[in-house]
Formats: sequence, structure tokens, C-alpha cells
Amino acid sequence: MNCLIIAAGHGSRLREVSPSKPLTMVAGRPLIEHVVRAALAGGATAFTVVTGHEAERVEAFLAGLAETLAVPIAPVRTKDWDRPNGHSVLAGAEAIDGDYLLTMSDHLFDPSIVRRLIAAPAAALILAVDRDLANPLTDMDDATKVALGEGGAIRAIGKTLERFDAVDTGLFRATPALAAAIGEAISAGGGGSLSEGVQRLADQGKAATVEIEGARWLDVDDPAALAKAEALFG
Repeated sequence: MNCLIIAAGHGSRLREVSPSKPLTMVAGRPLIEHVVRAALAGGATAFTVVTGHEAERVEAFLAGLAETLAVPIAPVRTKDWDRPNGHSVLAGAEAIDGDYLLTMSDHLFDPSIVRRLIAAPAAALILAVDRDLANPLTDMDDATKVALGEGGAIRAIGKTLERFDAVDTGLFRATPALAAAIGEAISAGGGGSLSEGVQRLADQGKAATVEIEGARWLDVDDPAALAKAEALFG
């Protein structure tokens, strides 16, 4: 299964550490290399990476990584890298036929999460969620929260939810329905975030979840999270 990685953004909170967030070093390897290796170990067979900020450097690194790992890694450069992340999803999804895995270049995770997503029953969208709301690795002030319904269906998703059951880990299995939903959200006047697309699918009863069951994951979004990443994945 193809894995779409969003690696286009600026990463302003890590700017003092590295000018390119995907190339920020963790335990001797760039963040995006950790992401590719974990997804590959979990069952991904090819990669599509959306680039934008520092695109040339990121793409040059990916070319070498593809050769080292003997796996296809296709870059897709977007001019909309400074817009909400759904625009990057749209750019990448155009290059993929069928279902795909989706994650971010700054999310570290155990391969078991990818295996759970691949093995899950079919749905328009499946999000891997962490139901451990006391997870010390999670920055709850910044986390995307998820309210769940019957059978683990997504009822609501967003950073400002007051009542929620789980946290979005940033790993998905998606179908073309996700890009369509993001496009519909933009046409309706939305900014074009990934969460807007997920919410539209949730409203249609088409957004499911799988629980990560204690697997490790970490959103490396600032220097504090980077220090956690060094300790956890070093």
C-alpha cells in the first residue's frame, strides 16, 4: 500500500533547531527517515511525499533514501505548502490510485500502528487513535481531539473539543473519499484542513478508527517534543 507523507510545511517551532522540519535530526537520522522506515516495517510498499518549504533539500534526501532502502519514493511539490494541511493532502492524493496510508513527516510511531490500519475493515477513512488521555508523550494543549461514537466511529474531531475520547495520532488509512471531502470543505468556504475533511466524512458516518493499544507515537512539533523523541527513539 502506498503511504502519503505530508512534508511541506514550515515547522516554525523547530526553526531554531533546523531550517527544514522533515530533515530535523533525531537519534542520528532525519525525522522523515524515521517515518519512512517505520511505515515500511509496518507494511507500506511505496511512498508519495508532498514537499514545499525547503523542497529541494528534502527531495534530494529522499532520492538517496529511496536508493538506500530500495523502495519507490515519489516527491510531489506543492505551491500551497503554507496553506492548511488538507491542501497538501489534495496534492499528494492526485498522484495515488486507490487506498493509501497517510501520515506526517514529524510524527514518530511504532510500525504496529501501520499494521493495525492495514488490517482494519474497509472504510472511507480510518484514523489510528490513542485512548490513553494521560499519555505523557501527548501535548494535550496542541493535540487534535476525537469524540467517538458507536463502534469507534468518529463523531467529532478538532483541537478545541471540550469532550473527547481519544487523540488523533496523525496516522490514517484513506480512500479517494478523503480528498473529495476536503475539496467539498474548501468549496463550502473552509480553510482546507485535513480535520475538516475528516469531519465531513464523520458527519456521513464514513470515518472509523482503530485503537493503537499502547503503541508508541509522538508528534515532534517543538524542542520539548524533540527531546522526548531523542529519549524514546534514540
